[in-house]
Amino acid sequence: MSKHLTADQLVDALTLRDLSNPNQGAHAMQLLLDDIQHAIESLYDCELQRLSGHPLVRVQDNYDALGYPEDGPARESRYSRYLSKRWMLRTQTSCLVPEWLSSWRDKTPRKLGLLCSGRVYRRDSIDRLHVGEPHQVDVWVLLPVSDVTHPKTMLREAIDAVMTTVLPDHPLHLEASSHPYTRDGLQVEALSERNQLVEVGECGRIDPALLARHGWDPEKVTGVAMGLGLERLLMLRKHLPDIRLLHNSDHRIVAQMQDLERWRPVSYQPAVVRDLSIAAESDMDSEVLGDRVREAIPEKLDWLEAIEIVSETAGDDLPAVAVDRLGLKPGQKNVLLRLTMRHPTRSIGRDEANTLRNRVYQVLHQGSVTVLAQ
Repeated sequence: MSKHLTADQLVDALTLRDLSNPNQGAHAMQLLLDDIQHAIESLYDCELQRLSGHPLVRVQDNYDALGYPEDGPARESRYSRYLSKRWMLRTQTSCLVPEWLSSWRDKTPRKLGLLCSGRVYRRDSIDRLHVGEPHQVDVWVLLPVSDVTHPKTMLREAIDAVMTTVLPDHPLHLEASSHPYTRDGLQVEALSERNQLVEVGECGRIDPALLARHGWDPEKVTGVAMGLGLERLLMLRKHLPDIRLLHNSDHRIVAQMQDLERWRPVSYQPAVVRDLSIAAESDMDSEVLGDRVREAIPEKLDWLEAIEIVSETAGDDLPAVAVDRLGLKPGQKNVLLRLTMRHPTRSIGRDEANTLRNRVYQVLHQGSVTVLAQ
């Protein structure tokens, strides 16, 4: 995989619709953002400034200014999308925060709030909970230290304010989670109606070192930083079974994406499953796999419910007959994949399923022998 985006890949990324932006058409995600803003403004009696920014950002803003270590795994090109050594597609909307912190000439301790939202760009797996270009919102609130009477409960108060407004019917689970630009971080998970814990975001106390680097006195100023995944929040709020529905163009689905009411199923088609045995590089994982398929077959993504890695076996551990059958090369491994296809509005025929299976196989298989479904 190339470390840098091609011109076509960059154009494709920048022309994706931002569902959080009213200028690009109405969507339920914007109502969700309004609820989040209202919850925070009511809690802190502080108006939030809204920013969106451009998806193409400096690496300095996306990582360095937020305190990411130079050798941090998040920077690897297998997970981030670089245009050059200095420029990239943002992986988080928090990349807008350092400049916002520095922009205030008057650093007198007082309540200040920021809400920044938009698409972010990652390499991710393919399943009902993941999408390669998700929407994210960051909510940051600066507070005078003198106003914080209960520092130990500050984060929980912020989480409760947002989640009781956005997901009133979903129990929460919190656990400790470290992050480069926060302290005392918490990962926020919500229980779905499938009795599955779904990660929806993180919250932490703003790192005093980050405040100091941008001109604020951490002895006098503190605050809360919260990052939330908007697709997953909206899925849970509307009880959607699959994240792909948020981006589907079927008019029956689009009509339901104008409000926050519970999802009314349009149709529920049976799944079609195909197993694939492929030769792959030794460092292949579900995120890289998913990104390759997204780039190669964008017009069929709403057919793919999930691509699951069932098992992996190093080439040295395979019998010779299996190595020959796969055309396995030195340093490769055998990966057994389960491909689940389910179109959101119609059934998928046998020939269509085999054609899609073969396209995925040809994108992912790195061996010298090809075996196609007939």
